[in-house]
Amino acid sequence: MSPETVRAYRSHLEAYGRWAERNGVDPVEADIAALRRYLADMRRARYAPRTISAHLSALRSFFRWAALEGLASEGAVSALITPKTPRTLPATVGHEQMERLLAAPDRTQPSGLRDAAQLELMYATGARISELSRLNVSSINMHERTATLFGKGSKERIVPVYRRALAALEEYLAQGRGALLACSKAPSDDANSALFISTRGNRMSAAALRRRFELLACSAGIPRDVTPHAMRHTFATDLLEGGADLRSVQELLGHASLSTTQIYTHLTPERLKAAVTQAHPRG
Repeated sequence: MSPETVRAYRSHLEAYGRWAERNGVDPVEADIAALRRYLADMRRARYAPRTISAHLSALRSFFRWAALEGLASEGAVSALITPKTPRTLPATVGHEQMERLLAAPDRTQPSGLRDAAQLELMYATGARISELSRLNVSSINMHERTATLFGKGSKERIVPVYRRALAALEEYLAQGRGALLACSKAPSDDANSALFISTRGNRMSAAALRRRFELLACSAGIPRDVTPHAMRHTFATDLLEGGADLRSVQELLGHASLSTTQIYTHLTPERLKAAVTQAHPRG
């Protein structure tokens, strides 16, 4: 699993362990009644259904592992019902907002050149913020105009990059990255290979890239609910509205299942109407 999934599962299981200790429950031998109390306590604490589902997913994985190791039975947790989560449409960035956001970085500074390259690449590829953090200079093929991304489960995918994003990357690599690397007296091997460099001369973490995005969005007057993941949603929605087929968008996003990608069709009803009108014999 991806490092992000491992961190989330660890956090959820630690929360379960603390609850079990407070309530005098053996975390491995917990029966169905105890586990239902745990879920009830999360509901009383006003955890969102999606958050409760994530905790329950971690518990199921833990008890599945414990059963394989002969430490416990997974029967109790398998009897729990996953809460229904509302199917919300993903937030996207409007075209006017996107232009303001992409114009926000101060390109007179090395960090501004980096920020501009980050934003352009996010919009060009639909990359997750964690995927951006893992990018190396060698991940960008200027000649082929592509970026090699490593998604969940370290699955590799190659995504085309439009010329404006490549131009921002070239400017950053020529005038910004070297100056940022020089901020460290002895850059590590990881920093020397990383694409996005911090003002301390290190590879930027996903958290650091997220903070930069939030600051740039704020300076551009973008609402706070627009997150880095909204850039990914916008990438997918704009492709569908431009005529891309759902299967291609699935490949570009790195979704394992087409059902995950289908949520974007709810954002483009006009595109679906046009497809039916064009393709149906009586359209």
